[in-house]
Amino acid sequence: MLRKLLITFGLVEIAKPQPVIDACERIGLANPEEAQLRPWALWGARLEGLAFVWLLVRGRGGSRLVGSLLGVAGIVLALVPRPIITLSQEFVYENTEDLELKPWIEPAARLLGVLYLTVVALSRRADAPEDPQITPEERPAADRTAR
Repeated sequence: MLRKLLITFGLVEIAKPQPVIDACERIGLANPEEAQLRPWALWGARLEGLAFVWLLVRGRGGSRLVGSLLGVAGIVLALVPRPIITLSQEFVYENTEDLELKPWIEPAARLLGVLYLTVVALSRRADAPEDPQITPEERPAADRTAR
């Protein structure tokens, strides 16, 4: 169920990133109306959504690099969010000096880190065989005999 919900979120973020960014701005900024997105911000959000969908559908076998990057980002966000907040603000907004962060931005960033780690953990389950007694190499033969 959680996997389907996160896949849906990723698809929405790919198709319509602006509402996701708007929601994040309302959560994290005291003055979201003053935020001036850089031209590539929407593509960055789409890339995040694509990473979610890719990992949750294909599993870590689909891309160990994507899973590793998302896992490292999740750990850093969960443990020391301030550098990532600062870096992402500089990357996403043209006017970072004008933006006022809400006091709960760090706990929200930690939750985002936990979300990243959840996606990585769920992607590992996507790699697990459905029947633990049948290895991936045996699966095609098992599927033929079941018919």
